[in-house]
Amino acid sequence: MVLLEFSMSPLGKGESVGKYVARSLAIVDESGVDYRLNPMGTVLEGEWDDVFGVVKRCFERMRKDCNRISCSIKVDYRKGARGRLSAKVASVEKRLGKKLRT
Repeated sequence: MVLLEFSMSPLGKGESVGKYVARSLAIVDESGVDYRLNPMGTVLEGEWDDVFGVVKRCFERMRKDCNRISCSIKVDYRKGARGRLSAKVASVEKRLGKKLRT
């Protein structure tokens, strides 16, 4: 299974690009891939082709009306591991003995 964190935004569209990010999140949400949104990006969990397929769909949508796009992608593969979107946070919370803001 793969955890993939990505952030994608258009360049040259002004200071606020929330409407473009929202379109990507609609694609993510409708994909069926498990995900978590955070202030700096989105983390997907699934099989390699599935999570990269979601990123590709976001890119294809954005490039329809954006001439330049910035995208950062970080990937963590771990054979057989599932449920890491919450398990990784729970592991750290257990070690600290308290809940963290997520």
